[in-house]
Amino acid sequence: MTTAAFWRATAERAARTAAQALLASLGLDQVGVLDVDWGQGLSLAGSAALLAVLTAVATGGSGGPGLTETVRERSKGAPPAA
Repeated sequence: MTTAAFWRATAERAARTAAQALLASLGLDQVGVLDVDWGQGLSLAGSAALLAVLTAVATGGSGGPGLTETVRERSKGAPPAA
């Protein structure tokens, strides 16, 4: 939990979760995009992102932001693992 790789993975997860929550909240509304209550949608997305970060911190003892994940440091110049 003290590595930069952990926090990069956590930030990526939080951003994905926020985007998914925002899209879900917009998709639930039957009005046009301009008529959506953006305040509520963004509030829901922010709450979801915060919960994703808290979950990562709570499960951070496993080496990654999830219970079954581990984060590896990639050496400079090495191609990503397949």
